[in-house]
Amino acid sequence: MEKATRSERIILFLILAFIGVFMVFPMIWMFLSSLKTTEEVLGSTMTFLPSDPQWSNFSGALELAPFLRYIWNSFSTATVIVLAQLFLSSLLAYALTQMEFRGRNVLFMIILATYMLPAATTYVPSYIIISRMGLMDSLAGVVVSNIVDVFSLFLLRQGFLKVPGELIEAARADGASEWRILWRIVVPTSKNTLINAALISFIGHFNNYLWPSLITNSEENFLISVGLNRFFNSQGAFGQTFPLIMAATVISILPLIIVYFLLQKYFIGAISSSEGIKG
Repeated sequence: MEKATRSERIILFLILAFIGVFMVFPMIWMFLSSLKTTEEVLGSTMTFLPSDPQWSNFSGALELAPFLRYIWNSFSTATVIVLAQLFLSSLLAYALTQMEFRGRNVLFMIILATYMLPAATTYVPSYIIISRMGLMDSLAGVVVSNIVDVFSLFLLRQGFLKVPGELIEAARADGASEWRILWRIVVPTSKNTLINAALISFIGHFNNYLWPSLITNSEENFLISVGLNRFFNSQGAFGQTFPLIMAATVISILPLIIVYFLLQKYFIGAISSSEGIKG
C-alpha cells in the first residue's frame, strides 16, 4: 500500500511539474526573445537560446519610450486605489456585519448585484462624471473612478463575519467605540483577508488598460499597459522590432514579479485563509 502511495505521489509530482513548466514557458521565451537579434527572431531556423545576448535591447526600449514613468504611474495609482478601497470597504463591511439596522441584507444584495453588470456599462456615466469634475487626462481621475470596489467589499465582509462575536461584545461592554473596535479588533483579526483583497486589487489595477486608455491622453499620464500598447503601435514593422518589444514587455512585468517574491508568503497565506469562505 505504501509503495502504491509513493507511486501516486511521483506521478502527481510529474504532472504538476509539467503543468508548471508549461505555464512558465511563455515568460521564459519572452525573456530569451528580448535578448535575441532581429535575425535570430526572423530566421528560418528557430533558436531557443540567443547566440550573443543583446542586453542593449533593454536600454534601447527605455530610450524609445519612458517606461519607468509608465511603471511609476501604474504603481502609484494602484497603491493609492488599493488603500482607498480597503479603507472604504472596511467601513462598509463593518457596518454590514457588526451593526444592526433595517434593510442591511437588502442593501448588501443590491451592492452585490452591481458586480454582475459588465464594466463597460459604467464607462459612459463614469466618463461624464470624471469630465465634469475636471479630472480628465489625469492620474487623479484614474484614482477617483476606482476607489470603490464591490469585490473587495465582498471579501472583507466575508472575513469580518469570521470575527468572534464575543470579542465585539466584550469591547462594547468595556466602552470601546465602533471606530476603535473596527481598527483595533476587526481589522487585525482579518489581516489575511485584507492582504488577499489588496493583492488582487493591486494586480488588477496595475494591469488595467481599457478605462485608463479612455480618460488619459498625455504620455506623462499613461499607465504601463497603455504606454506599452502605444509603444507597440509606434514601432512600425512588428517583426523588425520584435526584440525591443519583448524587452519592453519584460520591463513592464518586473514590478509585479518583484511584488510577488516580496509578498509570496503573505499571498499564499491569504489564499489559504480564504478557502471555504461562507456567507
